Amino acid sequence: MVPQIMDIQQIMAILPHRYPLLLIDRVVEVEPRKRIVAIKNVSFNEPQFQGHFPGYPIMPGVMMIEAIAQAGGLLLLNDIPNREGKLMVFTGIDGAKFRKPVVPGDQLRIEVTVLNWRPTAVRMHGRATVGDKLVCEATVMCALVPRPVADTGSSTSSEPAV
Repeated sequence: MVPQIMDIQQIMAILPHRYPLLLIDRVVEVEPRKRIVAIKNVSFNEPQFQGHFPGYPIMPGVMMIEAIAQAGGLLLLNDIPNREGKLMVFTGIDGAKFRKPVVPGDQLRIEVTVLNWRPTAVRMHGRATVGDKLVCEATVMCALVPRPVADTGSSTSSEPAV
């Protein structure tokens, strides 16, 4: 199978996340319902580095887990019809381990493998590496739920919105 590559525009067409929480920059491999490999370029300009930690910026572990889940979300949502009306939400995280700090300038390679796939839920194992070093791994469970209709802020009354 020829690897499927997704750029940021294709990723944003599938995932609802946006700055500052969109944590996938590129997809370099996809095997539908089986596996995905994504890239996250870690930049000092990201807002979490203002406070985590001043003078020693490291990527929060929870953000690496979120990147794993987003890669898994791309894999799941890419294969779901009518995905515009759906969201993928966390239902569990097992066995999270953080092996090495991730710092600005690093490139995370996120590999997610499906352990169990159902039409409305998935269990996946994710591994994040920098170069050849494992920096994070976890098993994540996610469910597919209806996406609420966004409130556009428009008013139905004759009074102007403030």
